[in-house]
Amino acid sequence: MGHAQCGVLILPRYAMQDHPHLFEATLDSQEILRSHFLQVVCDTVRLPDGKTATRDYIVHPGAVMVVPLLDTPDGLRVVLERQYRYPVRQAMVEFPAGKLDKGEDTLVCGMRELLEETGYTAAEWAHAGVIHPCISYSTEFIDVWFARGLQLGTRRLDEGEFLDVFTASPAELLRWCCTGKVTDAKTLSGALWLQNVLSGAWTLDWQPVAQVGGAG
Repeated sequence: MGHAQCGVLILPRYAMQDHPHLFEATLDSQEILRSHFLQVVCDTVRLPDGKTATRDYIVHPGAVMVVPLLDTPDGLRVVLERQYRYPVRQAMVEFPAGKLDKGEDTLVCGMRELLEETGYTAAEWAHAGVIHPCISYSTEFIDVWFARGLQLGTRRLDEGEFLDVFTASPAELLRWCCTGKVTDAKTLSGALWLQNVLSGAWTLDWQPVAQVGGAG
């Protein structure tokens, strides 16, 4: 599924080129519901065998997750949040994250969310990749950024936003993923990235803020 920008679904370049025997062509699209945040759509599609079917899905503006690496006298730690998520009725342990504003660059979004939610700014950033957390019913994508060289300032929570900020060692985070204390999909993905980066299996292209995407 492609990225959603300004309420329009943008298909990736490979959508109609790779695996054409699996491709579903859009015949009609009907908006079912629109809120200030999300849009529910029902599309009629042509299946690979020529028959038709409907696809209900949520159009999402996209989001960014930050994996903040904090150097301390006791070793490396990661900055995490604990936030109540109403749909699942529980407080969740998560990496800092937030949705993209209209037309916003993903790095700019990551920098903004990190500062607003945790109070931290970072001297260096590295783009890790992208995840699609709910491919069967949403266009949502989450860009993943790593941040290091953290400096603590004052956080700027949005009105009506309540969350705790704390740190954990990578080992603690991985243990929580194993035991079920962490079940948030994006944070589980971030933990996988973190584990591979720290082991040297995956590499990141770290760049100072002034050189990354012209943000600042």
